[in-house]
Amino acid sequence: MDAIQFGTDGWRATLDEFTERRVRIVAQGVAGYLQDAGRAGETVGVGYDARETSEGFAEELARVLCANGFDVVMPERDRPTPQLAWAIRDRDLAGGCMITASHNPPEYNGVKFVSDDGSPALAAETDAIVDHLAEPDPLPESEWGDVERVDVVTPHFEQCRRRIAELADVGADDGDATSDESTTDLLDGLHVVYDAIHGSGRDTTDALLEACGASVDRLRCERDPDFGGAHPEPSEENLQGLVDAVRERDADLGVANDGDADRIAVVTPDGFLDENLFFAAIYDYLLERESGSAVRTVSTTFLVDRVADAYGETVHETPVGFKYVAEAMADFDPLMAGEESGGFAVRGHLRQKDGVFMALLAAAAAVDRPLEDRVSDLLAEHGEIHQGKESVDCPDDRKQDVLAALEDHIPDAVAGEPVADVVTVDGFKLLLEDGSWTLMRPSGTEPKLRVYAEAESEARVEALLDAGRDLVEPLV
Repeated sequence: MDAIQFGTDGWRATLDEFTERRVRIVAQGVAGYLQDAGRAGETVGVGYDARETSEGFAEELARVLCANGFDVVMPERDRPTPQLAWAIRDRDLAGGCMITASHNPPEYNGVKFVSDDGSPALAAETDAIVDHLAEPDPLPESEWGDVERVDVVTPHFEQCRRRIAELADVGADDGDATSDESTTDLLDGLHVVYDAIHGSGRDTTDALLEACGASVDRLRCERDPDFGGAHPEPSEENLQGLVDAVRERDADLGVANDGDADRIAVVTPDGFLDENLFFAAIYDYLLERESGSAVRTVSTTFLVDRVADAYGETVHETPVGFKYVAEAMADFDPLMAGEESGGFAVRGHLRQKDGVFMALLAAAAAVDRPLEDRVSDLLAEHGEIHQGKESVDCPDDRKQDVLAALEDHIPDAVAGEPVADVVTVDGFKLLLEDGSWTLMRPSGTEPKLRVYAEAESEARVEALLDAGRDLVEPLV
């Protein structure tokens, strides 16, 4: 049981540690937590991604929940995490578990707990699950629940199209027209290349874009549990094929999802669009239609703050991890929320990152105005912004000691620029007098420390990253 550690986004481990026995122990922990929360005998959702082992682990988890008296609903195949999340909210389920290691390589797997409103579990919930970890303790067989395979795609698509219809202001004059009918031609004329990286977004994100009128070319949309020998991370280095396809096929937009399709990456004819710039561009698009603040993690660009300020809006900063973003969404009801790693949410949808919905939103914004043009205008108005990130190896049991030592080693200046303020929302973020910053924080998913930097030039970013790394490396 000591090997089961819930981090920023659930428990992930390599398959030598992520075993059937430990999955059953987690399932018993979930059952105990839900029983204590007054949800005994209710229905729980269980989903899984495209990995070779995921469906088997999901079925094992479902068996333990059923043996504890819960009914379980599961999708008919591997499906995106946000579709399980919407099913939990839409069906008023007690909560749910998603078997996925997200963007990690195929030798990993993991489990996320999703709260009853479809949002990521907070630490109090996962701590309670950990407190209930135990070998399965089944009820008499006559009291066991049942497993049912259900359609999680259609209800989620209907919700996505309804919210996009509101934002795009279509269907208002159509009387009784449904959001499906009013968005059928929303993306008419838009040419999109979609890259599933062999994950659970295949036949899902591309199908939604096509249903709304886009012409879609597909890359890596066949199920491959080994993800083509790589890992399903929609990073710039993993998407060169998508960049090439957008240019060679004269497409308007490229979209990719990670393994469980809760994150998004976007490519324009100009190339890979940094997630920070994508956040700012989509927030700007939304602010032309609705008012509202933004929520961003401490590692996400200040360009979002500048866009917000231009519209008289505010920004709320959270620790890294979408569970904190979701919690802030409940507190502040922002128009948009997100993180620099490609996870985003919009008011009126889920308090959960949803790469499928965001693909439709990105496409709608591109129809309104090419994203590369919007980004160019934002940078001309608010100034150039560049970001970078590096990792420093650090055993998990050293992270807190390193942070404690770092508190006594905060310098007066970084890379020649005076430190104006220190933010301790998550690690140490050093705000410099010229408006740039560097952040040092522990990873919640890997034995590493992360070093981030933002400045007005790539050269300045590199200098700040070097300075940040020089600060933490001697302390490890």
